[in-house]
Amino acid sequence: MARRIAVGNHKGGSGKTCAAVNLAAALAERGQRVLLVDLDPQANASRRLNRPFDPDNPSPTVAEVIKSGEHGVAADAIAGCGWAGEYADRIHLIPARYDLENRVSEAGAVGAVSRLRRALAGVDTNYDITLFDCPPSLGHLTQLGLAAAADGGSSGAALCTVEPEYDSVEGAVRFRDFLNAHAVDLGAVRLRMLGYLISRVRANLGAHGFQLDGLADTFGAEAIWTPYIPERAPFKDAADAAVPLRALGTSNGNAMAKLFTELADRLVKEAA
Repeated sequence: MARRIAVGNHKGGSGKTCAAVNLAAALAERGQRVLLVDLDPQANASRRLNRPFDPDNPSPTVAEVIKSGEHGVAADAIAGCGWAGEYADRIHLIPARYDLENRVSEAGAVGAVSRLRRALAGVDTNYDITLFDCPPSLGHLTQLGLAAAADGGSSGAALCTVEPEYDSVEGAVRFRDFLNAHAVDLGAVRLRMLGYLISRVRANLGAHGFQLDGLADTFGAEAIWTPYIPERAPFKDAADAAVPLRALGTSNGNAMAKLFTELADRLVKEAA
């Protein structure tokens, strides 16, 4: 099973963090243990999981983990998510903060792309799934995530989120092509693309309908995941409040959570 999965796209706003956080929630609801590694200096996944960096009570983040790169050092940075109930028991996090950007300047150091992979060695064996929330980039931080994902179990995987707009589809194409072209360079020859999760869909936009119609030709019909994730208020409400969708206590929140339940089932099936 591909226990490590890097979530990415070369375009911001494609729903990467929304997908990573809500897939973690859905996996936890089905009884699985999840480790989420926040690789975006914006640290949105960390905040949405209610684990923002506290300067008055600092704790290690993924920036320190990558800087060290020592075997297994990532264990020192694992924190519980700040959600309650079953989520607290089943979702853990290696958080980020803005200074993660400093790691980019180290990309030229020998072996730099393998630092996160080494740091995670033996650390996530007790988790069912490790998710990497990558930044909207094909640069060093995303490469660290892809390289680390390739070392998960028998194989690793990538999942691409796509908003049905021209720029986001192009970003997905670049993400796919980068993976195909540079897997060997990243030491990730067994890394495979699980599929394309379609997010932020607005049915009232003709441009979205046009892009949706072309996705099968671009990526292959079998690779397009359903259900599509619509652009709905509960996602923004849950993100702003730093709670899972079901904690909103609304019918719309529960309906959106159910969509991610189906997508989590697809993730487990495709990763097997």
